[in-house]
Amino acid sequence: MITPVIMAGGSGSRLWPLSRTHYPKQFIPLVNEDSMLQNTVSRLDKLSKNEPVIICNNEHRFMVAEQLRSLDINHANIILEPIGRNTAPAIALAAFQAIQSNDDPLLLVLAADHVITNENAFIDSVNTAIKSAQDGMLVTFGIVPTHPETGYGYIRQGQAIGLGIHSVEAFVEKPNKKKAQEYFKSGVYSWNSGMFLFKASTYLNELKKYNSEIFDICKKAISESFSDLDFIRISKELFEKCPDDSIDYAVMEKTDKAVVLPMDAGWSDVGSWSALWDVQQKDDNGNACRGDVILDSTSNCYIYGQNKLVATVGVDDLVIVETKDAILVANKEKVQDVKNIVNRLKTQNRIEYQQHQDIYRPWGKHEQIADGERYHVKKVIVRPGEKTATQVHYHRSEHWVIVSGTAKVTNGDDTYLVTENKSTYIPVGSPHSFENPGKVNLELIEVRTGNYLAEDDIIRIGNDGEGY
Repeated sequence: MITPVIMAGGSGSRLWPLSRTHYPKQFIPLVNEDSMLQNTVSRLDKLSKNEPVIICNNEHRFMVAEQLRSLDINHANIILEPIGRNTAPAIALAAFQAIQSNDDPLLLVLAADHVITNENAFIDSVNTAIKSAQDGMLVTFGIVPTHPETGYGYIRQGQAIGLGIHSVEAFVEKPNKKKAQEYFKSGVYSWNSGMFLFKASTYLNELKKYNSEIFDICKKAISESFSDLDFIRISKELFEKCPDDSIDYAVMEKTDKAVVLPMDAGWSDVGSWSALWDVQQKDDNGNACRGDVILDSTSNCYIYGQNKLVATVGVDDLVIVETKDAILVANKEKVQDVKNIVNRLKTQNRIEYQQHQDIYRPWGKHEQIADGERYHVKKVIVRPGEKTATQVHYHRSEHWVIVSGTAKVTNGDDTYLVTENKSTYIPVGSPHSFENPGKVNLELIEVRTGNYLAEDDIIRIGNDGEGY
């Protein structure tokens, strides 16, 4: 039986302004109405009935849980990495957890943010690899290259040892353009996708042989882990001592059990806006568009409108991405340099590299509407049955206007209901919270007023939810 292991960490900057530190691309609906993570989970329906093991960081835990719940997956093993330590430790945590929960399953290791357009070919490749994995081999899925690519590592395949399976002669770093052309013409190189299939015990045995420190720390981390709601928490103090190594460096480049299965399934890691343009449906002029877009004399562009009408006239080979707080215009051949903009935003300590105006919380989300010297306005949405933490502010008061639904408000010693088109006032220093006792989303407008409106003017009381 296959247990999927989905690595959902990371905070890629190359798809800014959609992808941000607090809301990276794996949680964004880039190619259809579902997020990249949801697409990854959904394509496993024909392969495995086991709930997936998800590995993510603490900051993204509620997004992961909510996106899984929307797929009716309520019992996934969500392992929270307290600090990023690359793929070898992450997979080791999943392997120890899987063995603890099962006998010795096959682990299908996938990234949460890849696109696969031919799902049948993907499923056929995984099924082809099962026998080799059951026989104790570490199967890596190479991608049959479609062009000389300098942005991926490569795998050089050796002799055939089974149906579609080859020995691995070498893992090769990202090449220059000339080398990439040689690899492409040779027919014996494939792109290194970072997808694997192997028995949990096989991986752990090879990891113990070649990097016992990672093995020992991860084994201890899982043995001392504890459950917290939907999540499996491990010790930060312990895990930060773990080496920061990829699975390729820690195991695959050293083991004699590595084999490669070339896969031709329309794969992309969507590592740039041009890569996303490649996998999208296009009009007769080569334009890929999402949102409210009007084109005139425009060709070979990727245009994404999130909130506003985007109109173009007489442009070619551009990427145009509009969000609530930022607009990107880039030459399609220069999109790898978007990271330079992100670095400048970090240097200037600007919030736009970290988060959108929509801020997600375990109980719902809030969105900034207006901001002034002594006022701040937000739209807040609370899901049915959810509640914010009880909290106190010492520098601001708040007015809440209920737009839709019913709020159960705690304000000091009083608890009362506030219905649509009604409002309530929270004075400075009053302990307060709100919850949604109804069956539909609660939507309210929050107006903060005072001489200090920053988020750190907050004291949470008890442990009955998360603040906003």
